[in-house]
Amino acid sequence: MSGARCDVAMVAGEASGDMLAAQLLAGLRQRWPDWQAAGIGGPHMQAQGFDAWWPSDKLAVRGYVEVLRHYREIVGIRRQLRDRLLAAPPRVFVGVDAPDFNLSLEGDLRAAGVATVHFVAPAVWAWRPERIEVIRRHVDHVLCIFPFEPALFQRHGIAATYVGHPLAPLIPRHPDQAAARAALDLPADGPVVAVLPGSRRAEIAHVLPRFLAAVQRMRQARPELAFVLPAVPALQAEIERHVRQAALSDVVRVLQGQSHAALAACDVTLIASGTATLEAALFKRPMVIAYHMNWLSWKLHQRKMLQPWVGLPNILAQEFVVPELLQDAATPAALAEATLAWLADDDATAQRVQSLQQRFAALHDTLNRPTAQLATDAIAQVLG
Repeated sequence: MSGARCDVAMVAGEASGDMLAAQLLAGLRQRWPDWQAAGIGGPHMQAQGFDAWWPSDKLAVRGYVEVLRHYREIVGIRRQLRDRLLAAPPRVFVGVDAPDFNLSLEGDLRAAGVATVHFVAPAVWAWRPERIEVIRRHVDHVLCIFPFEPALFQRHGIAATYVGHPLAPLIPRHPDQAAARAALDLPADGPVVAVLPGSRRAEIAHVLPRFLAAVQRMRQARPELAFVLPAVPALQAEIERHVRQAALSDVVRVLQGQSHAALAACDVTLIASGTATLEAALFKRPMVIAYHMNWLSWKLHQRKMLQPWVGLPNILAQEFVVPELLQDAATPAALAEATLAWLADDDATAQRVQSLQQRFAALHDTLNRPTAQLATDAIAQVLG
């Protein structure tokens, strides 16, 4: 799936989108082996033969203020991509998540007669409900990864299909904790905490220092704790610098990637809000969800929130099954206390963990569908 011709154009804007898009590409290749795919993508897409005209990390920016800093470059990339696709239209365009980038691009392409599909529905049920009208005008079909979404879009005249969540088949229903610990050279016994501060540069700046300060407190309270921190390779050097500055190099094992191994190995995870929280749920792990961003970005974000939850496990459960500590509430002391609470050695905590794992197992079953096949079938219908 490489070369000058482009049958399917795709844009995936960050690490999670790259993984989702790669699975879809595998399905497209099975149905249309001679199709060429190109656009904006990451290493997982490129492994499927995708021609990345720009790398996906160019779009991996979160928060209003952070986007403004990169606005000129991002708009320039979108304009160049639009002009290139309008000059040589693909059969179909698939925007993978990244709605701020993809929806307007989809509108321009649809107006020019290109079939447009959006994979991973914008969370209009959580915030920015005004986007539903934009989606109706700009998108031919929405591929939904949560089961309640198609009915919502169909009520607004938008064709939509539930395709399952592509992460669900990738994660074992019964993760092998012992094997993961052996692979990471972690102690077979003793509590392990996975620290996942996010995959964006802004998250490393805003979230990681709080997480590391919480690690210091947890280590003081429980010296036997082991800590692993999976790092996105592009940010590994920056993450290791933060760990050194916190004097935690001998305490926190920084891994190159391997987030799934870390989640399989751990007993609890301190984790930044985002797709990784759903991965943690699929690994059946207790967690503390946290986030911190530029204060102006936070104020603007707060005004558009429609639900009291930001973490996907809580949103899907429609209740706080795991704690969320956001912005000013995400103090090192509070993060440490909430994380250690999952490790308490008493019957009540054991029952709390078991109940959570049962809920996460049921969620896993709901999300586990043949995503690539269902998504490809939907795209075939769009193309007639």
